[in-house]
Parts: sequence; C-alpha cells; structure tokens
Amino acid sequence: MSLRRLLSVAVATTALISMAQPTSAEDLRDAIILAYQTNPTLLAQRSQQRATDESYVQARGGLRPQVDASAGIGYVRQWPAPLFGSDESNSSSATISLSQPLYTGGRVAHGIDTAMAGVERGRENLRNVEQQIMLSVIQAYADVIRDTEVLRIRETNLGVLQRQLEEAEARFEVGEITRTDVAQSQARLAASEADLAGARAQLEISRSGYTAVVGQAPGTLEPLPALPTTPGDFDVALDAALNDNPELRAAMWNLVAADSAVAAARSEYLPSAGLSASYGTAGTAEPFGLDDQQTLRAGVNVSVPLYAAGIHRSRVRQALEQSNTAQLGVEGARRAVLQDVASSFAQVLSTASTLTASEQQVRAARIAAEGVRQEAQVGLRTTLDVLNQELELRNAEIAYVSAQRNRYIAQALLLSAIGGLEGPDLVSEVPAYNPDDNFNRVRRAGGVPWEGLVEGLDRLATFPVTPAPDEPNAPIDDQLSSEIIRTAP
Repeated sequence: MSLRRLLSVAVATTALISMAQPTSAEDLRDAIILAYQTNPTLLAQRSQQRATDESYVQARGGLRPQVDASAGIGYVRQWPAPLFGSDESNSSSATISLSQPLYTGGRVAHGIDTAMAGVERGRENLRNVEQQIMLSVIQAYADVIRDTEVLRIRETNLGVLQRQLEEAEARFEVGEITRTDVAQSQARLAASEADLAGARAQLEISRSGYTAVVGQAPGTLEPLPALPTTPGDFDVALDAALNDNPELRAAMWNLVAADSAVAAARSEYLPSAGLSASYGTAGTAEPFGLDDQQTLRAGVNVSVPLYAAGIHRSRVRQALEQSNTAQLGVEGARRAVLQDVASSFAQVLSTASTLTASEQQVRAARIAAEGVRQEAQVGLRTTLDVLNQELELRNAEIAYVSAQRNRYIAQALLLSAIGGLEGPDLVSEVPAYNPDDNFNRVRRAGGVPWEGLVEGLDRLATFPVTPAPDEPNAPIDDQLSSEIIRTAP
C-alpha cells in the first residue's frame, strides 16, 4: 500500500472515530471525577478493602460466645434376637451447648491487632491505587493534548511544504531554480506526509489510553489546569513523603501486623480459660419423647500447654523472621520514597528549565524561518535553506509542546511521591470515598455487651508490639539511614 493510500485510510479512520466520540469540551476535572467513580481497578480495590474489613470482625469473634444445637434420632435392630427384651430399639436426643472464652493468653487480642493492622494496610494500598489511577488520568489527558497539538503542527507543516513545492515547480518552469530544488521539496513533502500519518496514529493511541482509564473517549479537551502546589524545597518534599507516602505507610502497617503475629505466637505458651455449659435431653423416637433423661453441665475450663512437639517454638521463630522481613520492607520502602522524591523533584527542576529554553527556541526559530523565506525570495538563500529552517521550526514547536507535557507530569509525579494525588486533593467537589464508613458499619457486627470486658482480660500480661505509624514512638519517625535520606538531588 502506497504512503498516500495509507494516509487516506488514516484520515478516514480518524473521521469515523471522531463522529462516534463526544464533541463537547472537557476539562481535567471532569476526567478525574469520572475515573474516580467508574474506574474498574479502583472500584475493585475498594471492594477488596471492604472484604479486608471483615477480617477484623472475624478476629473479634474470638471474644464472643459460641452456641451450638444438635438433635438426632436413632434406630437399632439386633441379630440374632436377645433372649430377653426386644431385638429393636429407637432413641431421640437434643443438646444445646455454649462456650465463652475468658482468657487466651492474648492470642485473640493480638489477632485483633493483626487484623486491624491489615485493615490499615489495606487503606494505604487503596490510597496508592487511587493515586496511580489519578496519575494515569493526568498522563492520558496530557498525552491527548500534546498529540493533538503535534498533529496540528504536522498538518501546518504539510500545508507549508505543499505551497513550497508549488512555488519551487513554478520557479523551475521559468528557470530560476534547478530540478534538484524541486526534488528537495518533494522529498520533504513525502517525509512530512509520513510524519503526519505517524502523528495521527499516536493521537489515536493516546485517545485509546484515555478511554481505558477514564471510561469514555475524549472530546475537545480544555488546556491543562494548575495542579496543587508542590514543595519548592527538597527537604520539605521528603518530610512530606516520609509522613504520607501510602506505600511507606503500608509497609509500616505490615510491620505492625507482623509484630502482632509474633506476640500472638508467643501467647501460645500461656494458659487459657473459658466457660462452657450444655443442656441435653434424650428419649425414645416412637413414641416421641425427650424428657426421659435430662442433663445439665456447666464449668470453667483452664488449659495449660506443657508440650506441643516444638510447634509453638517453631511458630515463634517463623513469626520473628516474618517480622524481620517486614522491617526490611520498611527500609526498602523508605529508600524507594527517597528515590521517587529525588527523581521527581529533579524532573520538576529540569523540565522547568527545558520549558523556558524551548519557548525561547520557538520564538527564535520563527524569526529565523521568516527571515530565511524572505532572503530566499531575493536569491540570498537556497530552497534547502528554507526547508531546513522550516524543519527546525516544527521540531522546536513539537519540543515545546512535549516540554509543557513533561513539566506537568513531573509535578504530578512529585505530588504522587509525597502522597498528595488522591481524587479529593485534585478536585475538592468529588464525592470522596471513605473506607471508614464500611468499617464502622461492620466492625461491631455480631457483638455482645461483655466482649469489651473479655478483651480487657485477654490483654493482661500480653507481649508488647510495634507502635502504630500514627503513634508518637512509631518507627515511621525513626531516622534510619539519615545520611542517605537527607541527600538532596
């Protein structure tokens, strides 16, 4: 297929797609709100968090009584028949039993702490996914704007080169220039047609990426709005990231959960106590009756572990190694935060300088292009000079458009690194999703009035655990590797 044929197909495809897409103007705010409410990845993570909330409810079940009921009917026939009595009999029975833990050595209490840490870790993972989606929306929006502008530049360049070829052919007819000058114009026009086809394809790729993350095809997009202010000082940005980066905070909550698991494993060595009661009746199945025999049992049970074949010690060692892994995960997350902040902060500075230089380059290239065209008309410049200057101007314009996009994305990356790229951070009117709502709704499901007392008893003589990230002595405030952490880019 020839280049012109391929270009015609691309134009027709673009026209058909544009007819099926919205034509109203959109802004980044609309895209963020739509993605925040409909993006399947984000919605799936919210659903996963609601499932994680149930682990807390299940952990609290260890404080609550268990009530069971059972009933049965039996029939017995004997061969050979006994000398005395009947050779067949039947029976019926019904029993209801209750068990209430009183003290588990802290296993239940630490299990609740582990579940709560898992809930908090899930919330931070949800924040992280939300930030990734918002960043994807911003990138897709900026890419469509950039590629739309690049397509406009390529179309303008094609029009200029077509007029340049017409002028070259006219001048060749009157003998002012040679066939070489015409061939140079034809070559540049063919290259421009190829560039235009590539620009159209790239725009469609960006539009499809926008559709995938936002949920609808882009219409006429408004210019990029200002993002929330980013820190102008590296130390300020780093401090904000160390306090609020969701990946780091998730690693901290993972450490809390691992240390709670260590305490729970050590609690296996401690005694446990519980209350049990049951009531049962028995009788015949035919004629039916349950009042022939009645039994009531009640008591307090105390269990002291003496020997468990090394299982308890093995579980403690296992939990300790998992805690070590979690601690190293925190340090790894800190280093990743440092890298992200340093990289994005450097990109913000670099892209700002690049944008300023690109703007000056475009201004100078436009003046130069106009000057070369005028000089060519009086014979001071060749056709190749004009073509080269036009190419330099278009390259400068495309570089400027790309620099605008890169500057914007660098700011978004820095906001993401410091934990400031959630939906409500970008659009204050967005109906914010609060994971606490579901947790508060289900946390007491199935509860009993005395479970608080049982929990208090279970926390007696328990093992200490790592403070939560929001507490004053939490490890998130530790200055590990301070010499590395404080190294500015």
